[in-house]
Amino acid sequence: MSGKVKKLSELKLAVFRVLCPGDQYLHEIKKASIRLKERMGDMKHLVNPSVLIGAFKVADYSDDEDGYWIGVQVEEYLDIPEDMITLTIPAQSYVTGMHHGPNHQIMDTYSQLHRWMEANQHDRALYKWHIEIHHSWSDVNKLEIELLDTIE
Repeated sequence: MSGKVKKLSELKLAVFRVLCPGDQYLHEIKKASIRLKERMGDMKHLVNPSVLIGAFKVADYSDDEDGYWIGVQVEEYLDIPEDMITLTIPAQSYVTGMHHGPNHQIMDTYSQLHRWMEANQHDRALYKWHIEIHHSWSDVNKLEIELLDTIE
């Protein structure tokens, strides 16, 4: 894993919230991404409809922040479908790496990213939003996801 540091501007997202027992997230996120694809035609102001963005906090989150949030980036919060909500991710710095492969192996990629972060003296900010940018997401065995782990 060759990680790198990246800073992102504020992200405005139209999302579905996935909240379930930990062992069900892989399945439930896939279901939410299918719902999201079905709703794309109802949304306006999309930045890039071919890219899904997931967000989550690792620790020190409130009940309102618990879970996994999957959606798309929008330029502004207008005409968001009623069954979706908005989530604003502030500008933050991340260490980033790519996951290529099945969804059930994503934790292995995270482990490699965390080892790289430790070796390069980057502290994880567990209480801030972490991001996953899904570049290829229709086949759970051939995912291409940019993992962005928030740092101080």
